[in-house]
This record gives sequence, structure tokens and C-alpha cells, in this order.
Amino acid sequence: MVTGAPALAAHTDAELTSLLALLTSMRSPVRSVAVGHARDGASRATAQAFIRAWEALDRDVLTVVDWPEEAASWLRPAQRLTAQAPDAWVLAGAPPGVAHLLRRLRRSLGWDPGRTFGFASLADPRMVEFVGVDALDGLRGASADGGTWEIGRN
Repeated sequence: MVTGAPALAAHTDAELTSLLALLTSMRSPVRSVAVGHARDGASRATAQAFIRAWEALDRDVLTVVDWPEEAASWLRPAQRLTAQAPDAWVLAGAPPGVAHLLRRLRRSLGWDPGRTFGFASLADPRMVEFVGVDALDGLRGASADGGTWEIGRN
């Protein structure tokens, strides 16, 4: 069981700009995303800021899904995130809750960690411990200073 979610810091402007750049520079154009976030204030605000910025680029948000840090089942949020076959997934939340969701998503048809993006909170070494590197291979995102990160086998 993954527990111990720390309080999250608000996203930075540099982080949001970097994440948008990652998504818009993909080899295959990303037009549509599914956005998932934890229910804490920082995660909600981060997701909403991303949605506003993404839609300002005339791109589509197919669905917005939230989840509690602890849940009896992660099936419903996983199904909602993958139901409309987005080009990419964008996640905001603390590593423990996101780890639960990712463990469920890895069993979902159509989900690909290489098309999944996160904010700085997910650039946490515990993510590999929580979920396993195979389920995260290719997951990438933005750091608070505007840099980027990626989880991979190497």
C-alpha cells in the first residue's frame, strides 16, 4: 500500500510552460488530452491552469478526472481517463495517489506511459518503487524550474 502523501506545492509558470512545450513538440501531434488530478487544492489549481493554457492553444481536453488519495478501487478513474482515446494524458498529484492510478492504468487497453505527462511532483524517485519501471517507461514531465524529466529503464 502506498501512503504518506505530502502537501504539494503550487505549480510554477516555468513548469506549465515547459509541460506545454513537451506536449506541443511531440513527433506525433498532440491535439487532445485527458487530464487527471488529485483532489487537493494544489493539484486542482495545477490541472485548471493547464486546461486553460491548453485550450488557449486551441487544443482539446476530452475529459477531466479527479481521484482521492486513497480509494477502494482505481478502476473508475482509469476507465474515465482512457475512454475517449486521447492523444496524451496529463496528471497532477502526489506520487502515492498517482501511483495507485498508474498501477491500474497499466492494465488498461490503450494507455501508454510514453504518452503520459506530469508536473514536478511526479519527478520523484519513489514513483519507480511504487509502480515499477516497466509501467512508467517513457513517462515524462516538467520540473518547477522549467526543466524536464523522464522515467525510463536507463
